[in-house]
Amino acid sequence: MAIIHHTTLTPGKLELLASWLPGQPWYKGTGRKPSLSKSGGFRLDDPRGEVGIEFMVTTDDSGDRPVSYHVPLSYRGAPLEGAEEALLGTSEHGVLGRRWIYDGTHDPVLVAQLLALLQGRAEPQAQSINDTPDPSVTVHFTGTGVASEVLSTTVGNGPDDTRLTVETTAAGAIRQLTVEVARVLQPAGSPPADAAGHVTAGWRFPEGQENRGVFAVLHAATP
Repeated sequence: MAIIHHTTLTPGKLELLASWLPGQPWYKGTGRKPSLSKSGGFRLDDPRGEVGIEFMVTTDDSGDRPVSYHVPLSYRGAPLEGAEEALLGTSEHGVLGRRWIYDGTHDPVLVAQLLALLQGRAEPQAQSINDTPDPSVTVHFTGTGVASEVLSTTVGNGPDDTRLTVETTAAGAIRQLTVEVARVLQPAGSPPADAAGHVTAGWRFPEGQENRGVFAVLHAATP
């Protein structure tokens, strides 16, 4: 179980994201500095208790209309080897000290737990409350061949999402899965017809409008 410490984080997550988001290929630029607010999200537990895992929604209100972004984040007590390009920055945590904060699509621990969530093997947790499941996050899994281990992940960014090509083992065989992580969230969006599983969650716009849409999609395995 991850322990959530209600303390300071300097610089804060929104401050780091304001610098990092404009450099992402799926960011819908407005020509202005991002004006970000925290809009929702949830957490997953690292079974080893070493890596913080958060699926954060932040809304940019700097343009003509608000745009909400889904940013999986991982928090580590030491640098993740080989993931320099995915580093948002470091921050000083009031209890845990220096934390390295990463775009979690490049973090093998987060990817493994996201896959576990999509396959019904992990339970979504409330974003800001210890040891509390979040029933508003729903998972639909219709696939077969539950993965037992993640061997490698290839990350590819598109205009609206990030695609993870994940090599896994299942029942002694190596399989390749595709996980589509929504980056630009679409209210009332639906998963593609060929989805083997998907995660749906909610978020809200700054003026209070409640939204709900697809955060991640699992596609069928290939040999």
